[in-house]
Amino acid sequence: MGIDSIDEEIRFLEERVVGTDPIEGLALRLLEEIGEDPSRDGIKDTPARYAKWWREFIDYDPGKTEMTFESATTGQLVIVSGIDVWSLCEHHLLPFNCSLTIAYRPEGQVLGLSKFARIAHQFAHRLQIQERLVSDISSEVIRITGASDVAVVGTGEHLCMTMRGIKTSARMTSTSLHGRFEYDPELRNELWAHRAATA
Repeated sequence: MGIDSIDEEIRFLEERVVGTDPIEGLALRLLEEIGEDPSRDGIKDTPARYAKWWREFIDYDPGKTEMTFESATTGQLVIVSGIDVWSLCEHHLLPFNCSLTIAYRPEGQVLGLSKFARIAHQFAHRLQIQERLVSDISSEVIRITGASDVAVVGTGEHLCMTMRGIKTSARMTSTSLHGRFEYDPELRNELWAHRAATA
């Protein structure tokens, strides 16, 4: 590499590091550490795109989640399934996807349909583990609706297992069961039958 090209690369790196988003600086350093040339055409804008993605993911705003409606309906089983979210494994910073089913029995307050997805995204857009994700969602549904009988089931594939380590795909299911879902086999069976029918 000639002197001119070395000077050009140093100028490029200095321009990118000074005054940039700290995450962009980290991405630039990462590219260097894995042996890439951050000034080459294909990846010279990658640090900025990487920083933008992180900010977009972490700063995600799910919108209003606490909208309930008065309802005389009690005891009815409400199941919302097929809510698909992406989250980030807090152990490896690699994505995992999770398909969620949320069930509850309203006790005077019903939750608007879109709010289930908003609640799921609220907790998915952070560093997570799947077990805590389903627990966080169920706790929030309980808090907002006041319902005692709430269940959340999540089935996910984790790229930290698929892409590294054992390098084998697998799907993990985790549950968070409250109220009658904990001890009533009939109610649980209705939930499992619904999940099987919509899988």
